Amino acid sequence: MSTFLDQTDIETTAKRLADVARVETLAHFRTAGLVADNKRPQDFDPVTVADRASEAAMRDILNVARPDDGIFGEEFAAKPSQNGLTWVLDPIDGTRGFISGTPTWGVLIALRDADGPFFGIIDQPYIGERFVGGFGRAYVEGPHGTHDLKTRAARPLAEATVFTTFPEVGTPEDRAGFEAVSQNANLTRFGMDCYAYALLAAGQIDLVIEAGLQEYDIAGPHAVVTAAGGIVTDWNGGPAHEGGRVIAAANAEIHAEALAILRKF
Repeated sequence: MSTFLDQTDIETTAKRLADVARVETLAHFRTAGLVADNKRPQDFDPVTVADRASEAAMRDILNVARPDDGIFGEEFAAKPSQNGLTWVLDPIDGTRGFISGTPTWGVLIALRDADGPFFGIIDQPYIGERFVGGFGRAYVEGPHGTHDLKTRAARPLAEATVFTTFPEVGTPEDRAGFEAVSQNANLTRFGMDCYAYALLAAGQIDLVIEAGLQEYDIAGPHAVVTAAGGIVTDWNGGPAHEGGRVIAAANAEIHAEALAILRKF
């Protein structure tokens, strides 16, 4: 098998990226004097030296180990692919949480082809948990060992737990759609960033509903959740790996029930 399609090489490289991102992010997490620049003056969108150092370190590895692969990251210009494969990197998903000291941010890594992401990692460096999905397997490596991931079995929306990052969700229309689902659910929680998708893959919750996402926000979680048996689409049931409005569900039944509500918005 050629190197660019070698599953072992892809997984090994992805874990090398996660390892170096752990070093770069933890060097700044919960440190005094960490400064956040605002990328979007009209709305607080922080970026730190840790974001940039994390992505730069991952790019350095890819440029040597897999030079023909493309790179699409949050902090630096895209590198075109020479072989149809592109790494999608979010060096810190949840920078607001990072600068606040909460351990719910993460490093997102995915590899995609023309059809979307087929391998991904959600890594939480401070907790030491790494959620991996692709090539027919989903598993978590962490302080309690390595375990397979499997999303929750079907249950009615009235018994479901729903997560999103911000109470505002997105536009007023987006928020109305989310709240329509939330009002019919058993429990709603906020503020978990990418860790919500990890909990979904681990069988702890039923739904993650968000809006206004970029490709680097969802590519890694998309691969992990689907490998664990879940479903990720947009609010119309179409592809979601390029961002926008996203619903990630533990199974087809809860996905269909929530989607029937979201489609009205």
